[in-house]
Formats: sequence, C-alpha cells, structure tokens
Amino acid sequence: MLYFEDLEVGRKQSFGNYEVTREEVIEFASKYDPQPFHLDDEAAAKTHFGKVAASGWHTCAMMMAMMVENMKDNEQAGLGSPGLDNLRWKKPVFPGDTLRIESVLAEKRRSQSRPEMGIIKGHLKVFNQHDDVVLELENIGLVAVRDPDAPIKD
Repeated sequence: MLYFEDLEVGRKQSFGNYEVTREEVIEFASKYDPQPFHLDDEAAAKTHFGKVAASGWHTCAMMMAMMVENMKDNEQAGLGSPGLDNLRWKKPVFPGDTLRIESVLAEKRRSQSRPEMGIIKGHLKVFNQHDDVVLELENIGLVAVRDPDAPIKD
C-alpha cells in the first residue's frame, strides 16, 4: 500500500489505455451534455469539431476511470479529492481515440487539521494516440498517512 510518506515530489507516472467508442460518447452526451455536436454527425459537421466529439465532461470521466484503475493497480491509500484547479480541454476527443495519462506529483503536505491524511497536488495531462494533449489540470488528492501520530513536519 502506498501511503502519503511513500509519495515523493517529482514522481512521474504514465498509465491508462482508454478506447473511446461512439456508443459511449453518444450515451454520455444523451444523459449529461446533450449538445448536438456530441450526438449527431450532421450537426457536428457544421461546427469546428467536424464530427461527433466527446463532451469535455465525458473526457473527465474517462480520465477518472483511468486514475482509479491506476490507484487500484498501485494500491494507493487514496481518500478522495477536495477538487482540482485549472481544468482545460485542449483538443477534442473523438470516437476511435485512445487516451492515456501522464502525471507529476508537484507538492505534498500533511493536513494540519486532519493528521491522518496528507494533501497532494499534481499536474496531470491526458493524451490521445497522436500524443496530443486533450485535457490538462492540476489535481488535488487526499492520501492516508501511515502513522497519524507521527509529528507533522513543516
């Protein structure tokens, strides 16, 4: 199990292999972001997308699926997230794309109010199969501390 103490600033990870399907793009958009360019080829052809594109929120959901799979594979003692900063959809995601993630741990600190957890911040990028960045953000995570009774160091 990877605890807060095991995570080093500068740690880089590359992971994920998510194949985007047309059916999933349309299903997600139908439920959560029913804009015509996410649902219909003809409507999408009249936009800058040129063809049906995944919702940015769907791209976030696919990213999250890859992150959770990575946390399971690496047995990280994750406790959720209080949020993220600077979310940017850099390029559209299309059916047929294959997504992957690269992340770097930028900083970490023990929580002053909750000594059983640490707070980590990282830079995360999602790439398509052409190595184009399609999504970028700064993620914030909560991770269990191995020894909550250990003194908090500045």
